[in-house]
Amino acid sequence: MSIAKNKPRIGRKAKLQRITAAVENAAPKVVANGYRPLFGFYKDPDVAQLRERSLSLLEQHGVAIDHPETCQRLLTAGATEASNNKCLKLPQQLVLEALEATPKTVTLCAKDPAWDLQLPRLDGTFTMRTGTGAHGFIDPVTGNYRNLMLDDIDTIAHLSNHLDQVGFISHPFVGGVPEITADIHGVARLIGQTQKHIWLQPYEFKNVAYLMRIVVAAAGGEQPFRQRPIASCIATAFTPLEFKGMDVEAIRQANLYGLPIHACSLPTGAGTAPITMPGAVVMVAAEILAMVVLSYVYGAQVPIIATPLVFSLDVRTGRSLQSSIEVLQGISMAVQLMKTGFGLVTHTYGAGSDSPAPGPQAQAESALCSQLVSLSGADILGGVGQLECATVFSPIQAIMDNELGGMLNKYLQSTPVDDESTAWNDLTNIDPGGNFLSSEHTVRHCRNVYMPKVFQREDRDTFEANQRRDVSHNAQAVYEDILQRLPPDAVPTGEQLKEIEQIVQAADAEIVG
Repeated sequence: MSIAKNKPRIGRKAKLQRITAAVENAAPKVVANGYRPLFGFYKDPDVAQLRERSLSLLEQHGVAIDHPETCQRLLTAGATEASNNKCLKLPQQLVLEALEATPKTVTLCAKDPAWDLQLPRLDGTFTMRTGTGAHGFIDPVTGNYRNLMLDDIDTIAHLSNHLDQVGFISHPFVGGVPEITADIHGVARLIGQTQKHIWLQPYEFKNVAYLMRIVVAAAGGEQPFRQRPIASCIATAFTPLEFKGMDVEAIRQANLYGLPIHACSLPTGAGTAPITMPGAVVMVAAEILAMVVLSYVYGAQVPIIATPLVFSLDVRTGRSLQSSIEVLQGISMAVQLMKTGFGLVTHTYGAGSDSPAPGPQAQAESALCSQLVSLSGADILGGVGQLECATVFSPIQAIMDNELGGMLNKYLQSTPVDDESTAWNDLTNIDPGGNFLSSEHTVRHCRNVYMPKVFQREDRDTFEANQRRDVSHNAQAVYEDILQRLPPDAVPTGEQLKEIEQIVQAADAEIVG
């Protein structure tokens, strides 16, 4: 890849035509078992306008970047300094070059290859991940709230290992350790508790390197890690249109080690973003596209996962919300734009609630969110188990979110129309007053229906005989069953765990002091 200023450039119109064609090729297609049904707020002309405004915002306003090395690389690539602020303007042609070079598929590798995730999935379904950043924990037995501690990572990991819709796990914010290195302690604990892919969320600039060292050690060294990166890393914009040094450093080191990047925009409508969701979505897209360019100038061409996580302010109280109707509109719009407008693998909240506890509100909000964003085309639905606007983790809620995910993935697996799916032979031979219960066709397909483990289907007499047990009681029973299962075998070796512990100690010595 050449990023010299004097590189011959293709005309803007031709470039736009090329990127449009690439986007069309990346759009969802017919798959082996049918079509993925998609919902979108906007028709093609509206998506095109949002796309153009996002590109124009980067070209006319630009972004502020607190990372001198990256700024110099951007200037060399063709960015220009704004005269009225400290931003770097990113020309459309540079952004489109970066988009064209960015992989439109990603494999999130796990320690156990059986849990590898290829995205987008060919069958049109999605994967899920646990909530991140939560500093509170709701005890699944007592229902009491407390601060989330290091030992709770064991519970979250063990639970997530056995939730079939959860493809990878993020580390929460843990107490009982130095706050400034809580991310390092959390990842070091999590990496030894699961076979699944994990993601990294750095809390400080210096922490990035230590997080990378931990996952490299767990993989057995740099070479095996580069072949199969068992972690991905989030980088987040500091809205509006600014990037802290820590997040840019995460992008730089992700390119160094070959990690996929979750390029995350975290706008809050009426706070750090416009109150109107189309305006917030334009800013979201601009911030994500800026991170595509930041990664591009480092030349490794690692996969970028567009991650719009939209919030809004409750203007009456000033509290942040993740489940308001406006937020649900915003994340759906953002997913539609990043998928159909730019062809990127897309990740957003598909679970979670503003409720402080599991219950009817939490389940309703999670159901609304997961259905809307899955139909909008999201490849990853995040937030499993999170409550109170992503500040609390609940194992009981995680089990119910997992069940919702299973239902939706079943729903998205549409069936082709043919003689078998229409039961044509049975339909044309059925006797008047007959039934299909004993049909061979029914026997062939009766095990293909989704059977919930938590949601209830019993009759009134059984419900009363069971003392009116509800879904939360069923989730509690699933949790207790999971606790009895053995931990995974594929954990780091004793030598690797020793090396990881030494890395954590070195981080505390340097960063905490």
